[in-house]
This record gives sequence, C-alpha cells and structure tokens, in this order.
Amino acid sequence: MKLPRDLSGAQLAKALSRIGYSGTRQTGSHLRLTSISPSEHHVTIPLHDPLRIGTLAAILADVAAHQEISRDDLLERLFG
Repeated sequence: MKLPRDLSGAQLAKALSRIGYSGTRQTGSHLRLTSISPSEHHVTIPLHDPLRIGTLAAILADVAAHQEISRDDLLERLFG
C-alpha cells in the first residue's frame, strides 16, 4: 500500500490511537504517543500539516517493527 501524501500529524495520531497508542505529552508542535502492548513503546509525531513523506515513513517503520508486523499490514490497519 502506498503512503498517504497529505496526512497531518493530528490525523496520524488519531489513526495510531486505533491500535493502542495514546498521547502522553506535548511539547510545542510535537506530540509523544505511548503504547503498552506488547511492551512499552514511545513515538514522537510532529503536528505538521502535511507530514513529510520521509518522516511519516520513519514513524510507520518504527511502529511496525515494535508491533512485529510489516509496514503494509500496519498501513492496512490504520488506513484500510
């Protein structure tokens, strides 16, 4: 699945909340999300509109590695 090109940081945070991430703090324009399943994991998302494609790819790769699924499976869960 192709990465969305016009995704904002707020939209990504909302999508990640569907798989167990919740906001723990915000500093300026960056939001930190935390998941406790399968283990504790933190990811920081810039609240920019739109997110740069490399930034989005890095965040999704990090989340997919933690969830032990492929990036395509993660995209399907989030936006499918």
